[in-house]
Parts: sequence; C-alpha cells; structure tokens
Amino acid sequence: MAKHITDIFADTFNKAYEKKLIEMVKGGLVPHHLAIIMDGNRRYAKSRGDPPIMGHEYGREKLKELLQWCLDLDIKVLTVYAFSTENFNRTADEVNTLMNMFAENFYKFAEDEKVMEYGIRLRVLGDPNVLPKTVRESIESAVEKTKNNENYSFNMAVGYGGREEITNAMKNIAKDLEAKKIKVEDIDQDLISSHLYTHDLPDPDLILRTSGEVRLSNFLLWQLAYSEFYFTDVYWPGFTKIEFLRAIHSYQLRLRRFGK
Repeated sequence: MAKHITDIFADTFNKAYEKKLIEMVKGGLVPHHLAIIMDGNRRYAKSRGDPPIMGHEYGREKLKELLQWCLDLDIKVLTVYAFSTENFNRTADEVNTLMNMFAENFYKFAEDEKVMEYGIRLRVLGDPNVLPKTVRESIESAVEKTKNNENYSFNMAVGYGGREEITNAMKNIAKDLEAKKIKVEDIDQDLISSHLYTHDLPDPDLILRTSGEVRLSNFLLWQLAYSEFYFTDVYWPGFTKIEFLRAIHSYQLRLRRFGK
C-alpha cells in the first residue's frame, strides 16, 4: 500500500513539474536547430533484462515521442545521429537488423499523415554508398515524398561520419580547383560549408547527448563550432519529456546569461 501511495505522489509531482517546465520553456527562445546523439539503446535493454537488440526498438519508439515534443515547441530543425560509419563494426546480425529497421521506417515515415499535416521534410545525412540498396531506395522514396514540405526539417544521420563529411568536402573543393572553377583565394568557411551534407541547414543551436557519455563521436564536427551542449546520464530509450524540457530550459538560461 505504501508503495502505491508513493507512486501516486511521484506521478502527481512529475505532472506538476512537467507543466511548470513547459510554461517556463514556452516563455523563452527555443533552439531553432536541435541535434541529438541518441546513445544507450543496448545498455537500456540490458538494464531491463532484455536482449540488447531490443534496445533499438525502444529507441525507435522514443524518437517518435521526441519528434512530437519538438513539434509542440515549434523547434524547426531536428537532427538525430542514428547510425555512424563506426557502427558498421558491430556484429553482422545487429547491423542487418538495424538496416532492415531503417528501410521499414523510412517508408513508414513517408506514409505518416502527421508528416504531411505538419509539413515535415526529411533529409538523410551521410554517404548513401555505404548503405544497402533497400535502405537507399527507402530513403529516396521518403525524401521525394516530403521534398515540398517546408514547415519543419527532420534530418537523420545514417552512415554518417563527421570526418568523412569534411574529407569529402575537401575532395570536391580540390576537384573544383583542378577544373579551375574556383581559385585558392575563394576558399573560405562559407565555401566549405556549402560542400557539406548540411549545406542548406543552419548550424545546431543545441547538441544533446544521452547515456552519460561526454564526447561527440564524430558528429557534426564542423557545424557545432558555436553550439551549446547538454549531456544527460539517461539512456536514450529512457529519455523523458521532463529531461527534454530541462535541456531546452538549460539552453535558455545560457542565452539569458549572455544577454541573447
């Protein structure tokens, strides 16, 4: 009985706290571009006694929640780190499972009525050549169907590596130099940015990482030069709306501190 009462009290407190956080956050400036390193799927599953692969299923459901939270706050651009180039080093079974999930989910995303209702455009950041044909085809389908949506931008980094992105940009610039399309003195930060996967996106205002790791893991290395950071110990599938609101509020407090 005591446990039941404690649970009721905790739920009541959390709802009241969440409501207060929403009021504070909506009273301030939210990030225009939020980027998230979704980390801890496998550890979350293990903590529940489930097979590690189940963590990716939990993580997928959490991403759906996150997208709605961002829409509720009118965050215009959301970029998530879904699969890095280094992730190909995992077991063949895990990689194949994830690739099948991507192929399935991109098709589902394009058919989701909410995507068209809110005007969400999908972009996929990364090297498509490293992905299986089934995933490439599903990406092409989803990107094509949402290309005219202009209200929100949802970007998934799949087969992505920050160093690889910069390296590819340098190679393309070198080709332009060799073809005499540009001169050495034309090379500046804007030119480099124009050759990145994110060439038509603003740089992230806030980078959030879950799972307690405090590193960037080769994510948006060029773009995050002036981003704010927020790290939380919570595994990605266990990431709550309260923790999300705390991250946004922390960002707002920093803006106020610097008079922005």
